[in-house]
Amino acid sequence: MCGIVGAVADRDVVPILIEGLRRLEYRGYDSAGLAVLNGGSEVARLRAVGKVERLSAALAAHPTTGHLGIAHTRWATHGVPNERNAHPHVSRDGVALVHNGIIENHEVLRAELLALGYEFSSDTDTEVIAHRIHHHLQATGELFAAVQRTVRDLQGAYALAVIWGRDPDCIVLARAGCPVVIGIGADENFVASDVAALLPVTRRFVFLEEGDVACIRRRTIRVVDGQGRAAERPVRESELSADAVERGDSPHYMLKEIHEQPAAVAQTLAERVAGGRLLAQAFGPAAMEVLRRTRSVHIVACGTSFHAGVVAGYFIEQLCRIPCRVEIASEFRYRAPVVPADSLFVSVSQSGETADTLAALRLAKHEGFLSTLAICNVPESSLVRESELVLLTRAGPEIGVASTKAFTTQLAALGMLTVALGKHHGIDPERERGLVQRLLELPALLEQTLALEPELRELAARIADKHHALFLGRGALFPIAMEGALKLKEISYIHAEAYAAGELKHGPLALVDADMPVIAVAPNNDLLEKVKSNLQEVRARGGMLYVFADPESGFATSADVQVITMPRHVSYFQAPAVYTLPLQLLAYHTAVLKGTDVDQPRNLAKSVTVE
Repeated sequence: MCGIVGAVADRDVVPILIEGLRRLEYRGYDSAGLAVLNGGSEVARLRAVGKVERLSAALAAHPTTGHLGIAHTRWATHGVPNERNAHPHVSRDGVALVHNGIIENHEVLRAELLALGYEFSSDTDTEVIAHRIHHHLQATGELFAAVQRTVRDLQGAYALAVIWGRDPDCIVLARAGCPVVIGIGADENFVASDVAALLPVTRRFVFLEEGDVACIRRRTIRVVDGQGRAAERPVRESELSADAVERGDSPHYMLKEIHEQPAAVAQTLAERVAGGRLLAQAFGPAAMEVLRRTRSVHIVACGTSFHAGVVAGYFIEQLCRIPCRVEIASEFRYRAPVVPADSLFVSVSQSGETADTLAALRLAKHEGFLSTLAICNVPESSLVRESELVLLTRAGPEIGVASTKAFTTQLAALGMLTVALGKHHGIDPERERGLVQRLLELPALLEQTLALEPELRELAARIADKHHALFLGRGALFPIAMEGALKLKEISYIHAEAYAAGELKHGPLALVDADMPVIAVAPNNDLLEKVKSNLQEVRARGGMLYVFADPESGFATSADVQVITMPRHVSYFQAPAVYTLPLQLLAYHTAVLKGTDVDQPRNLAKSVTVE
């Protein structure tokens, strides 16, 4: 979602702010802006609708420099995308701020501030915060204290970075529900909503906790917690390099990340298996006892991560023979769950900052779960820090909004969880070795599958002019059909739906005609004959079938069927990850042919840090 960058230094910070915004473009945004102090107490502000390049062009036309500044990319929640609604927002006497999140009581605060004589120049909830800080400054005379008072008035989620013309060496941060991080430099310090923004200038970071307020100066950092008590937050060294978020020679981040999947899955598995056995300690020192006691599993996630969780639900129940419920986080958090005894709560998220998933985790801690496990890609994230057990997917930075390598590494991680649970629930050592071996074979199978790209590029040409598509699968491949439909719709804007193939006759069959491509994933498993029967229903209605199938599954290309031959001997345990890749490539090449913005599709954001 929105992105924040800030810096205080003895040098001009404007280039740092612009480069930081560029590195946050993957999050999704509709406008950009910055505010700097350039010698006096007046704040110089520039804003532009559209990409960061338009802000850079505005800077070229109106050059500005400064030793203190904040910058922002906005994804509209209150007010349409235009310059007056873009951040930073300002109040009197040189107060300026940027804000990620949503202030739920902004209308009440706006009415109070109007009564106090403040004038509003935007439709946003953020401008309310700027005026509220100025109001409290009149009593405190100090920005840090004024922000502390202001956040007590706010209801909702926020990450704030605030500057004031009368204190040109200070950025004040506040966090509730949205991530914000401090970057440590040599006689200079930085702030951002994501470490990726600051990798060119530092690899040392301090992560604020929920409720923290911090004052960042060139040489000092002061942090207090939600009760106003002094708080020590550790400095952490990031393992990411500055070039980890570059796309190199690839035309799009998404294509680069699709091709990184064999290596990413190998990294997920590395050092976590030995001698054909899974090392359960990979989940944390208390994992062995928790997994031994677990009698049911509840998986909660959003979007693509939810699809990974659904796959895991099939595996956990089939292989471990314990109940597994999989639920969308935004649904879980607003009901009264009944929690069976000794239930393990598993949250899955690429960023670890997804608002609904975090809220679900916090609810789960009060609902009597045995323990909480986070499967996540970002070691510094809130989800990781707030969970008792953790398994990092190690996918590396994923910049494309449409998730690819994060998904397949989640599948690998959830496969490991299945094996780890199974060791205590009926999987004998020989079966464990077999499942671990299937996991270790995944990178090579994924590499083989990537060789299908030329064929998928040709198939995309047959899909690109369609307005709708239907995806079918059965068993653990049904959520892969769901994921394929999601990928196509989110980057090509073609309406796509996924169904369990057995549901065709219960309604979706009415949609099938020559203009509705039907895409099926049909590995050679126990459900193959059922899938074949379902697909005959499509052919009988004049539909065009595109079938991803094992070479021994008995499908043949004909006038109304095109078979895409997958690698041989893909097991049931491996098939979800392997059959995902061609659907990603199909969506990618379809989007390229349609000319859409592949890496930053309209209306979407990479990290959804608000409800």
